[in-house]
Amino acid sequence: MAKEGEVPEHGSFSAKDYHDPPPAPLFDAVEVCKWSFYRALIAEFIATMLFLYVTVLTVIGYKSQIDVDNGGEACGGVGLLGVAWAFGGMIFILVYCTAGISGGHINPAVTFGLFLARKVSMVRAVSYMVAQCLGAICGVALVKAFNKAHYLRYGGGANTLSVGYSTGVGLGAEIIGTFVLVYTVFSATDPKRNARDSYVPVLAPLPIGFAVFMVHLATIPITGTGINPARSLGAALIYDKKEAWDDQWLFWAGPFIGAAIAAFYHQYILRAGVAKALGSFRSHHNV
Repeated sequence: MAKEGEVPEHGSFSAKDYHDPPPAPLFDAVEVCKWSFYRALIAEFIATMLFLYVTVLTVIGYKSQIDVDNGGEACGGVGLLGVAWAFGGMIFILVYCTAGISGGHINPAVTFGLFLARKVSMVRAVSYMVAQCLGAICGVALVKAFNKAHYLRYGGGANTLSVGYSTGVGLGAEIIGTFVLVYTVFSATDPKRNARDSYVPVLAPLPIGFAVFMVHLATIPITGTGINPARSLGAALIYDKKEAWDDQWLFWAGPFIGAAIAAFYHQYILRAGVAKALGSFRSHHNV
């Protein structure tokens, strides 16, 4: 151990300057008796509803602005860049607003990844996913109610696999896109990073919003960018056309696989969960 005033040698260990929260229990019956639990569900519902309302309305507005047959201009509207900003910007805003209440998941894939990492209990994870899906359905329903003609004419914001791309390419895009998002969530909320970089004011919602923005830039041409099963389900359910359901499984399987890979990578590779487990196993058998 280095003496006071000395710099520890490379490879030596010092006391941790951060504390990992204890793993969440798989089943926590106590939390369902607390108001904070239901307040979090309401926050997830409202946040996902607002997310879908603004983003789907942006997608439909953009398509109407470039519809030459309906008085639009081929190069008009906000463009794909604007659509990507709408998704990323809304995530930044809503995560910032709800992080202190529910954690600001707003996405079943994010919730699933955090559940696998034992950050939330199974009861909370399932409840969040239900609230998110219901919020997404209500958000798209509001868009249809306020702007039905344009909603039906321009596809309802539903995710579909673009012509010219195979199912494998679409699935890969959803897996990698969700991996980027969930990996960013883990990194931005890591207590070790918060302690190490405490002198740098890091606003966690900002990199998360940027991750959503960048993924949309890359994958809008392929799948319209799902990376959020609630978003895909809400749009498909309200639009309710065959093309919206043809590849719906892709927008669930891809995000959940990507979230699982991100959870494993961050928890067991970057945070050395595997090494710690092996070390504990060897110590136990060497006693």
